[in-house]
Amino acid sequence: MDFKRIGTLDWDGIAGVIAAVAAVVLHLLHIIDESILLTIAVVLIALLFLRDLRQERATEEAFACVDDNRNLLRSIKDRLTPADVVLIGPGHLRAASERFSARASGEMIWFNVCLSMFRPQSLFDVLLRPAIENPHVTSITFVLDERQKRMWEEDVMPKVAICKGSEKVTTPHWTTLDEAVSTIISNSAANGQAEVLLSFWGEPFMAYTVERNVPRYIFHVQPHSELVVRLIELARTYRFSNGRTS
Repeated sequence: MDFKRIGTLDWDGIAGVIAAVAAVVLHLLHIIDESILLTIAVVLIALLFLRDLRQERATEEAFACVDDNRNLLRSIKDRLTPADVVLIGPGHLRAASERFSARASGEMIWFNVCLSMFRPQSLFDVLLRPAIENPHVTSITFVLDERQKRMWEEDVMPKVAICKGSEKVTTPHWTTLDEAVSTIISNSAANGQAEVLLSFWGEPFMAYTVERNVPRYIFHVQPHSELVVRLIELARTYRFSNGRTS
């Protein structure tokens, strides 16, 4: 026997139905007269009315509790300070990079990135191709150390050339770079605000292998962070510096 289910039954209603049926049967058998039957009916109506009042009170209390919880959650949310930077670990790098490129819009700036990570076609398809083929991205500008020219010509340009939207990729701005940071800067198509994927050269943020250097940890700098402005200024300084080589 399922006692939990029995406990959920509306016993007030069941008792009222049983009493009503019993009264009708007794009246049909001429055991009770109409006045008693009428009295029973009035009592049953009163009991059902009282039951409805209890249920209405319980419903009001439930709604009040829901409102209190909603106000509490809103208060907690208002007190929370959104994170300026989100750390992305090795298991989520590819998915995060794809999402970033998929929602990018306007001009994208790739500053001081290591081109060796584009050598495998699989990594190129995950990291750079989504940005090139994103219809909301109007141009892709690289600001690179001049020592990477050969890798650009041999490993990157042939792959870029076969992508739809390859004309978005402009000639890199070549300069001398000794910075320890690498950034990908773009506006978000959702809100038009700039956001940045930030990585650092060297351990423990960069994984060094014989063939290439690949970021191990990256940081997603949120649009509201003041760090976004500083990183944009850093890339702009090198992009328009007089020390740029052709």
